[in-house]
Amino acid sequence: MFLFLKSLSRSVHEEQEEPENLKNTDQVNGKCMSLTVWRKSLIISCNGFTVIDSQGNLVYRVDNYIGHPEELTLMDGSGKSVLTMRRRKKLTMVDSWHVYVGEGDDHENCSRTTTELSKTRPIYCVKKHISILQSDPSVLAYVRYGSSSKRFAYTVEGSYVNRSCKVLDESRRVVAEIKRKEAAKKGVSFGVDVFILVVEPGFDPGFAMALVLLLDQMFS
Repeated sequence: MFLFLKSLSRSVHEEQEEPENLKNTDQVNGKCMSLTVWRKSLIISCNGFTVIDSQGNLVYRVDNYIGHPEELTLMDGSGKSVLTMRRRKKLTMVDSWHVYVGEGDDHENCSRTTTELSKTRPIYCVKKHISILQSDPSVLAYVRYGSSSKRFAYTVEGSYVNRSCKVLDESRRVVAEIKRKEAAKKGVSFGVDVFILVVEPGFDPGFAMALVLLLDQMFS
């Protein structure tokens, strides 16, 4: 299966029609990072996400992704927790999540308990945008610093259902983008379960993937 993922990643990146500055990307060298996101777990009995880079290396994974859980854990390729996301329990219809720095060495122990999470300050709060008047239907979610700040750190706009979203910072600069793969090669087509996540230099690719998970919870 992993060999298939490597082939899938390369074929997706070869076919993806995007600007020259987004090709052959490497965030370490001050360029964009382009990741292939597959809405499928490497573990046969689990649902989840598998994320690989343009060389076919496994960089992120999510397992046991079933329904609408109260907590999500984003792991790196080795299974170590990167970020923990916990749904905020409030008497409101607006879906809202706190994002914490993950910890732990394996999937069994990487997720912190509710008590530990409550004593840790979240690094971001992500809230689904609902506009009754549809004043700005393109806005999907707002990201704030911490749990109490009223300042918007990022705004997510576009359509996650169509896998066409942009994450914009306070100056309206695009820092990450979700792109759907529409083209086909040799009779193989890619649906919404395989898409591209482009991350600009300076923006954390782990947090970009965390936003993908939360958008999936909010709009799937």
